[in-house]
Amino acid sequence: MVRPAASNVWLDGRLVASDAAHISVYDRGFQLGDGVFEALRARRGVAIELAGHLSRLHASLTALTFELPFGDATLATAISELLAAEGLDGAGSADGVEPPGDAVVRITVSRGFDPTRAVAPNEGTRATVAIQAWPYAPPAVRALEQGERFVTSCVHRDADSPISGIKTTSRAELVYARIEAERAGADDAIFLTTDGRITEATTANILLIRGDTCATPRLGTALLAGTTRAWLVEHGDAVGLAMVERDLTLEDVFAADEMAICASIGGVIPVVSVDGRSIGNGKPGPRTVAMRAARELWIDTVSIEGAPERSAQG
Repeated sequence: MVRPAASNVWLDGRLVASDAAHISVYDRGFQLGDGVFEALRARRGVAIELAGHLSRLHASLTALTFELPFGDATLATAISELLAAEGLDGAGSADGVEPPGDAVVRITVSRGFDPTRAVAPNEGTRATVAIQAWPYAPPAVRALEQGERFVTSCVHRDADSPISGIKTTSRAELVYARIEAERAGADDAIFLTTDGRITEATTANILLIRGDTCATPRLGTALLAGTTRAWLVEHGDAVGLAMVERDLTLEDVFAADEMAICASIGGVIPVVSVDGRSIGNGKPGPRTVAMRAARELWIDTVSIEGAPERSAQG
């Protein structure tokens, strides 16, 4: 058996060994995928955009009508404890700045233990909360230097579905789309709505650049409201781009000068083809490269500014 990439997990209020028994097979997260999660970057022990991720976590929990048994302050402390236990808190220097301690943090909340195995939720259950952290691995050099190749998935989304914007642990359609991409010799897949509008990739939002304008599908078109997407909408002017949110189709994709995806973990990554057709000149574009650099610089700056505060609290 391959050992976990970390030694500890935070589970329901305490650190436990990552290779120990954790939850019951009767947990609804295991039985039904009845849960939600968030994944984010941490650098120098600073959880990047934690407030935004927790806000989205609460929105997902509200939509599925169950509650988090811990407050946000407890989760923030738990993340700090876990990063420290894993040596990922940037504590290798006196000022906490270098080495930076890059990590990925995942918060998973399941509705919890329910021996009835019924589909309808049991009001007596208490949510299970698990937090994991592991070393951050940047996107492959090939992806950044040559760009990724995408296909469109045969799975179409209903833009009016009430669960389309919830970050649930039910990932079957994403797994299926990745299988589609693998079979086609591509890196990832994008989803369309039932009426042909672009939604998102399996784990990222979509960006189309034409001239000085960067367009991304508007909210309400069966996509998850990504935190990196929101940051780019607010900071596009940092690289001279006017950001717009609107309905997009495959025609817009093939008319774009550049295409990219964006997500909290991977950042901004260029896409050079869809369904075998090149985007622009078929190479990562300068605007995409600039957006990625701006985002990574911002993450580094936020972590440096937050490191002294984290060290003082520790």
